Amino acid sequence: MTLPQIDPRTVPVTQVDSHLPAVARKWLEADALRSRFAAPPAWQPEFRVEKKFMDREPMPAAVLLPIVLRPEPTVLLTLRTPHLSTHSGQIAFPGGKVDETDADAVAAALREAQEEIGLDAHFVEVLGQLPIYITGSAFHIAPVVALVSPGFALSPNPYEVADVFEVPLAYLMNPAHHRHHRAEWQGVQREWLSIPYQDHQTERFIWGATAGMLRNFYQFLRA
Repeated sequence: MTLPQIDPRTVPVTQVDSHLPAVARKWLEADALRSRFAAPPAWQPEFRVEKKFMDREPMPAAVLLPIVLRPEPTVLLTLRTPHLSTHSGQIAFPGGKVDETDADAVAAALREAQEEIGLDAHFVEVLGQLPIYITGSAFHIAPVVALVSPGFALSPNPYEVADVFEVPLAYLMNPAHHRHHRAEWQGVQREWLSIPYQDHQTERFIWGATAGMLRNFYQFLRA
């Protein structure tokens, strides 16, 4: 199996969405998020299917989109270790394959978050799911959105996770930080989104599937 050898940081930006409105901060608070999932609007995800670069059977997967209830809410993200077979070295939500023993995508997302970063489900309040996102590597990902109460202690699995960090939700829900990229690889024109975030001295380069699911979350909240 071969993966695209593309350094996303070097691919030119074709568009920045500064013309689109940010989600108002009042809609990013816990009760507003609960209400939105309790009575979801009519809406369409913007990113759903990436162009394939791996020929294999579809693989059901689930990720947790964990919103930490800080005074300013944040999203908890991981940096995958560089030796993993798929999406190595990328920023991702906690998550992975749905096992036969998992009751559903929610159970899989909670289990994976526990196994990957040690996030105890006791701190997690699941709100709902976003539409399935299909990656070029044939993962059919169910994004499970949840609120996370502060006070948790993390213990990342060093085999899978190189780092865990938080990004303000308001930053991610502001399209002025959403950048579009386009590049040709194996004769196919590929397009993706990036949301770079400067975390003190470290640039967190969020792109690909993770950025696409965050963009869909933006569209869900703006609908």
